[in-house]
Amino acid sequence: MTTPVRVRFAPSPTGALHIGGAHTALFNWLWARHSGGSFVLRVEDTDRERSTTEYEKTIIEGMRWLGLDWDEGPYTGGDHGPYRQSERQEIYHRYAEQLVAEGKAYREGPAVIYRVPRGERITVEDKVYGDIDFESDTLKDIVLIKSDGSPTYNYAVVVDDYTMNITYVIRGEDHVLNTPKQILLYRALDWRLPVFAHLPMILGPDKKKLSKRHGATSVYEYRDMGYLPDAIFNFLALLGWSPGGEREIFTRDEIAERFELSRIAKRPAVFDTKKLDAINQEHLKGLPRFERLEMVKPFWEKMGLPLEGKNEEHLADGLELMEGRGRTLPELAAYSDYFLDFGVVTERYSGEDIDEEQREEIRPFFAELLQLEEWSAQAMEDFARTWAREHGVKLKRIAMPMRWALTGRKVSPGIFNLAEHFGREETRRRLAHYDLV
Repeated sequence: MTTPVRVRFAPSPTGALHIGGAHTALFNWLWARHSGGSFVLRVEDTDRERSTTEYEKTIIEGMRWLGLDWDEGPYTGGDHGPYRQSERQEIYHRYAEQLVAEGKAYREGPAVIYRVPRGERITVEDKVYGDIDFESDTLKDIVLIKSDGSPTYNYAVVVDDYTMNITYVIRGEDHVLNTPKQILLYRALDWRLPVFAHLPMILGPDKKKLSKRHGATSVYEYRDMGYLPDAIFNFLALLGWSPGGEREIFTRDEIAERFELSRIAKRPAVFDTKKLDAINQEHLKGLPRFERLEMVKPFWEKMGLPLEGKNEEHLADGLELMEGRGRTLPELAAYSDYFLDFGVVTERYSGEDIDEEQREEIRPFFAELLQLEEWSAQAMEDFARTWAREHGVKLKRIAMPMRWALTGRKVSPGIFNLAEHFGREETRRRLAHYDLV
């Protein structure tokens, strides 16, 4: 009978959920969901000076934003959890006393220390890196209980993982050197070992360990910068893991279905912001229209754009016209500001680069355009091409002034699509402001 997969994410509440922690949590979540197993959340809050409930709540909210739901642990409800190390002190002391009684550990005042046996080879059977050998002679004796009565990391994690029936320990490669110490403690307590899998380090573009010098490191910073949770999820999944093939845009379910530990890379992963932007842009394009609108609204509000009384159907249609322009929510909000307020157009564009000769040349076109029986993008484009050809005028000489007048921008969606969206009278008003009709 196969043992059910049980994995855990065990953050320390000494800071917000950073990218490295989110990456570890995500890979554990994926393995649990792929295997039909359980994902356990455990708060390692034995650092009494730095651990706070505020940081714990921030981590929890960061995981919820990413959609990394857990089956057991804090805030789950029911009979499971909460799993906080600060609430498990009696368990740690009990097993430490057992090791002392068996002569495998000794006391130094109130501290309890495990006596590392000499002359032993310790093999870490790692699912990512293969077998890694260590000699016990290279290790010092291991403190289990510190003089203040709190357990050390290497001891508490062993007790927690065993008593919570964790079958896979999936964590960053910076823990590889801790693993032989933990294996010795498993052996001393005569406990079965979990399967170990250490994840590749995440590097910045300069190939150095990801840190604040590379920009944002907290999950919440990326939320506030206008990235979508599904895009961050998709991007982090591809850091150090490959589904095979060239495709890079996936849903959560698709990634979970394809996820295998055997496809985790041994080499460090590079955090490429351009790739994140591209993935976020694709997820933005794929959003349902009203969901996209609700996500853009807060960024329009930050820009001071008027939302009250605006037709939501009209705004959602406008964002659809953007056809994927904008890598993040703030960019999309900025690129689409002219849908809400003509004032931003007049602030951005003075009209000075359209001289009177060009105005006189193209005014007849706009006058006839506004009289078209059918106000559709296709009808306008057909008319514009015919008129330009008959009058010996390049289409660009008509389209660019129209684009500037409607949007105040050099680049926009199709100008006739925008005119159809704005309607005949709003198009007339904007053209008239720049004396084009």
